[in-house]
Amino acid sequence: MANMKDIARIAGVSLGTVSHVLNDSAGVREPLRQRVLQAVQAAGYQPSQLARALRRDKTNMIGMIIPDITNPFFPAVVRGAEDVAFSNGYRLILCNTDNDHSKELVHLNELRTYLPAGLIVIPSNFSDLTAQAESYRRAGTGVVCIDRLPKNWSGDSVTADNEAGAYHAIRSLIQMGHTKLAAISGPLHLTNAKDRFAGFKRALREAKLHLAPEYAQETTFDKQGGYLKTNILLRLIPRPTAIFAGNDLIALGALLAIRDAGLRCPEDVSIMGFDDLDLADTTNPSLSSVSQSGYQLGTSAARILLDRLEGDKSPAKHLILETSLKLRNSTGAPPNDVRSSPAVNLTSSTKPNRKRAVR
Repeated sequence: MANMKDIARIAGVSLGTVSHVLNDSAGVREPLRQRVLQAVQAAGYQPSQLARALRRDKTNMIGMIIPDITNPFFPAVVRGAEDVAFSNGYRLILCNTDNDHSKELVHLNELRTYLPAGLIVIPSNFSDLTAQAESYRRAGTGVVCIDRLPKNWSGDSVTADNEAGAYHAIRSLIQMGHTKLAAISGPLHLTNAKDRFAGFKRALREAKLHLAPEYAQETTFDKQGGYLKTNILLRLIPRPTAIFAGNDLIALGALLAIRDAGLRCPEDVSIMGFDDLDLADTTNPSLSSVSQSGYQLGTSAARILLDRLEGDKSPAKHLILETSLKLRNSTGAPPNDVRSSPAVNLTSSTKPNRKRAVR
């Protein structure tokens, strides 16, 4: 494998000249620079990124830590961050924690030895990154948390407006005539799950609708959790006519549970999700959902990180991205036999979708 001494010999220049050309560390006359570059190409020379990092105390790598690569929401977040990083000369390294804080700490500690330029983190369950983030900052490495916030986090962050998104979704269900609503939240120690449930409760409170404890279920952000908790809700008397799911995977589990119980969606029970995954259009019935852009979460976090790497010393940035409501066939008016009172009159710019699923 060719090294810098070989390049100097082929080009007929000093080792220092080769170093200046490759590192752009000093001006070199154009004829000499072209001779060095031609020698590099002829020898197939590849500079050592590790050697460069040791000289500069930093690589061009950005570490990204996510909770669950199998969750279809996260790849779009990663893609957004990677697109911005790559176009600015950085390379993204991906680590998966399986929502395990101890595994998250292993990744954080080991990534430090690779001298990353920055970190983008979607925190795991019960995450507390205060000590690790401070260690990275002292080394001049930027850290941005996205989607959900770890305990006591005061650094840069990018999240969706989870509370408002859930609030407007529940208002739409109430406008359709639903008064018997239930929720299946994600783990309430996670900030995004807690904020979505807060939006659900605020909409009910403003409509003066009571929420009995058994109509609020908590589970993991996956299809199995949605299925199991929906089975519990379907056995309640009276049965809820609409269920708000903390994310689209929970909503998919709810749709399966309704089908297996011999019920119809939305004729018997409406389902509202959160995330608006690509698959929301392809379910049967198509899934109503609160839409947030995972890609925009990723790009926004990467841009904040790059600003820090370029010397931005401003106070911590907390970017909150807007959501929108996508009404499809999984939501509609409640069954006629439960409409004992008129729907609460709420003003909204979003008109409810009352189409029935085709069977």
